[in-house]
Amino acid sequence: MTHSFASIPMQIIGPLRLTGDVDDEIMVPLATYETPLWPSVNRGARVCSAAGGIQVTLLNEQMTRSFAVQAEDAQAARRICQSIEARLTEASEVVAATSRFARLKSLDTRIVGRLIYLRLAIDSGDASGHNMVTQSAEHLQNWVLTQWPELRYVTISGNYCTDKKVSAINSIEGRGKSVIAECTLPAKLVTRYLKTTPQRLVDLHIRKNLIGSILTGSLMSANAHAANMLLAFYLANGQDAANIIEGSQAIDHAEVLADGSLYFSVSLPNLIVGTVGNGKGLDFVTDNLALMGCTPNAEAGSSARRLAMICAAVVLCGELSLLAAQTNPGELMQSHRKLERHQSA
Repeated sequence: MTHSFASIPMQIIGPLRLTGDVDDEIMVPLATYETPLWPSVNRGARVCSAAGGIQVTLLNEQMTRSFAVQAEDAQAARRICQSIEARLTEASEVVAATSRFARLKSLDTRIVGRLIYLRLAIDSGDASGHNMVTQSAEHLQNWVLTQWPELRYVTISGNYCTDKKVSAINSIEGRGKSVIAECTLPAKLVTRYLKTTPQRLVDLHIRKNLIGSILTGSLMSANAHAANMLLAFYLANGQDAANIIEGSQAIDHAEVLADGSLYFSVSLPNLIVGTVGNGKGLDFVTDNLALMGCTPNAEAGSSARRLAMICAAVVLCGELSLLAAQTNPGELMQSHRKLERHQSA
């Protein structure tokens, strides 16, 4: 039996006008089966561009992995953790020897019973860093087991990382790129492009993103549909799509300013993206990364940082547009009927 290759529709949206840590106008490819997403993100991009653009700020970047070992008891575990923390220089040298890009940023220890969990964070250059940090963790774990032979191996990945799972630690400490995208929109532009008002959008944000998310028990997350934009961006640009699980732990923030303008931002502490590694050699991915100016260059890590900030801006555009639509009864479903089912309004 022969099978055809999977094919996902893709369109180019934009231009996105970015300021701050990236200053550029950028066209962005998005791949999705949810066809209303393209015009929705485009609407957000248009209103933000008319207002002067989206400011993007990179706060931090690190890839993490945790391994686990077992001591004889909690007393021994405490003693060994104290010894490991006193030898961080040696641990850093072990990590640095595993890759020309890997550099140890932090090493956190946690004890449960007689189990020791060690969470290391590294710089990973232009790679998303999954394999790089796992290799660093493997070498560091072997070093620990050699230096303290009374310990026993448990696992190379103890879920204290944490990888492709919703967690509080990633949203607090960060995993991947931590980025904020923000914009200020005059009231007249909100009315013209988004068919709503700053106050109505802020009220909906409070009642939907904040109170509604509290009711569901959402963990470190208050957004409308960040996962939609993340998935479309990841599929178009050769990223590991499973990373939208932690990536969608995004927090929207909205205010009406003294002059009546709308301030709107999206904070994404767990954007895991890269411009080298698996998936990046596909022709369409290479073309898409080049289109956005994210081809790796002599400055290690710069193209991945740029990619993360473009991604954050895309999320902001989609969040802004959907929230605006939901302030108007019937608009959301009317758009889906028109664009997905080809039905008249």
